[in-house]
Amino acid sequence: YILGVSSGAAVGAIVAILMGFGTLSVGLPLTSFAGGLLTILIVFYSGRQEGKIHPNTLLLAGVIVSSFLSALIMFFLSVSPREELRTIVFWLMGDFSLSNYQAIRLIFPYLLFAFLLLYAHARQFNLILSGEESALQLGVNVERLKMIAYVGASLMTAASVSMCGLIGFVGLIVPHSVRLMFGPDHRLLLPASAFIGASLLIASDTLGRTLFSPVELPVGVITAAFGGPFFIYLLRTRKVVKIL
Repeated sequence: YILGVSSGAAVGAIVAILMGFGTLSVGLPLTSFAGGLLTILIVFYSGRQEGKIHPNTLLLAGVIVSSFLSALIMFFLSVSPREELRTIVFWLMGDFSLSNYQAIRLIFPYLLFAFLLLYAHARQFNLILSGEESALQLGVNVERLKMIAYVGASLMTAASVSMCGLIGFVGLIVPHSVRLMFGPDHRLLLPASAFIGASLLIASDTLGRTLFSPVELPVGVITAAFGGPFFIYLLRTRKVVKIL
């Protein structure tokens, strides 16, 4: 979200819907994924200085790009025909109805590659928890590890958003909760976060479909409804501060 990858994928999805690609089995996910990848390239190009990634510069570039993309989203919402407007709004709040196995087969390799890339460096992520200087002394290439983390997380975000739209709080709440339950070891944290996050989405989608049946609530509404209060609870108990 902060780096603008989600907004880039959303712009790609909106363009696909307005151009009529949203009715194709792979049109919307493919265009959305391309929008997310393009955003990654722009943010990384803007955030790199002298061959190094500076977190503050990268975050600032992400906020600027995200703000511009948010303005584009608002523009498209303002000029969209009524028929497409409902589809766009529903997708922006999180929607699994347009997902299909053909699109999953197209996007899954990128998702799997990003996950394996991050998991292969789980030990190095553990070392960097003690600080960058300590990790450097232990032989960790910190700049390279940062790039791997940003690229892997961005690819997974773009792939996920392209399939189901913008669903907030899952990537914020689940990793913190998993770390509280299982500890900071990334060898366990990464697969546990993936499994519990997927389970949470399935439960939220089921609840959204049945809570006010036959009216279907977007998945993002359900996750935000309990995600916001839960994160406030974590902040109040100061456990998030200890985690970070």
